[in-house]
Amino acid sequence: MAGKRFGRAIIVGASSGIGAETAKQLARGGCVVALIARRESELNALAETIRAAGGTAFVYPHDVSDFGDIPALFQQVCRDLGGLDAIFYAAGVMPRIAVDEFDFAKDRAMIEVNVLGAVAWLNEAAVRFAATGAGTIVGIGSVAGDRGRRGQPVYCTSKAALETYLESLRNRVGRVGVRVVTIKPGPVDTPMTRGLDKLPLIIPAEEAARQIVAASERGTRVAYVPGIWRYVMAIIRAIPSALFQKMNI
Repeated sequence: MAGKRFGRAIIVGASSGIGAETAKQLARGGCVVALIARRESELNALAETIRAAGGTAFVYPHDVSDFGDIPALFQQVCRDLGGLDAIFYAAGVMPRIAVDEFDFAKDRAMIEVNVLGAVAWLNEAAVRFAATGAGTIVGIGSVAGDRGRRGQPVYCTSKAALETYLESLRNRVGRVGVRVVTIKPGPVDTPMTRGLDKLPLIIPAEEAARQIVAASERGTRVAYVPGIWRYVMAIIRAIPSALFQKMNI
């Protein structure tokens, strides 16, 4: 089923990977996009690419862990765009963790960027959209949130927390017409995943973004990207915990 195209959207975490490709896909469809991330040079380059193709993009350098700046910045972006139809939270970090490593600094960064930054930005959108009875909130999670894996304990935790937050948000604001979409990609070829061991069913970031935008426009509640991961993860979730502990998947 075809969905309604967005006219104005915020993409948090737009400087590379899934966020950048999502911004391009949205702009290609006529959406005016606000690009938000730490790396200003990458944002400017992306904005120039979008403008060269006939699109409209605004640039806002911002570190999502600067939580106190978010309320005012959100309002500024909405004013600059002339309104807001959708917000995509694509910011995320996954530092390399050795098999015997427990590094609180890395763990804290994952929680701050992957969870707290999402809550800070999406809470602002929820307030605005709930007041108008319309709008779409999109959170980019991961299949990693479906089980606690030995290789990335806190990354898995952060994505599981994001999924629960999005479900709770959906149950709260969905009653007044706001759509909340949880995206759960499998491995995607991005700077974050490069250099890792061979990943199963990996897809290009451009294809992931195409599927993310399509699912978001349809208002799909939970979308695995690509869809085969829905069935793969159903099997993995069904593995008993004692058995799963012995496996390295």
